[in-house]
Amino acid sequence: MASPLVFDRPRVGILAVVPRDGRFVLVERAKAPAQGMWGFPGGSQELGETVMEAAIRELAEETGIRAGDPQILTVLDSIHRDEAGVPTIHYTLVAVQLRWLEGEGEAADDAKSAGWFGPDDLSAIPALPAVRPLMLQALAALSA
Repeated sequence: MASPLVFDRPRVGILAVVPRDGRFVLVERAKAPAQGMWGFPGGSQELGETVMEAAIRELAEETGIRAGDPQILTVLDSIHRDEAGVPTIHYTLVAVQLRWLEGEGEAADDAKSAGWFGPDDLSAIPALPAVRPLMLQALAALSA
């Protein structure tokens, strides 16, 4: 039996990509979807909030880290389907790269844990598939 539709259209989600000395702050998700997986801090954009404001807010809420100079890194889709292949959840994710200003990163809000990881550290944690490519893209953007 197909599961009921959870979303009737895509929603905007924000990912805060914060590099610092070749490592990035990641959080372990405390809630579904992707509970127990590690990814960039983020969440839903609020009504009246710009993408850049949402990235700064979500980062602060989930980690206590303060960052600035937001730049859009890329846009991704996160689509979850039921067993029949019907989309039930669809986020359009805007990955925003920010410059770290202060804070070490402590889990809060929707985050169970927080830490700093580089691309070579990801084999030690259950990271979401987009994490490594986004890290490499952000590092390349810093080098350009």
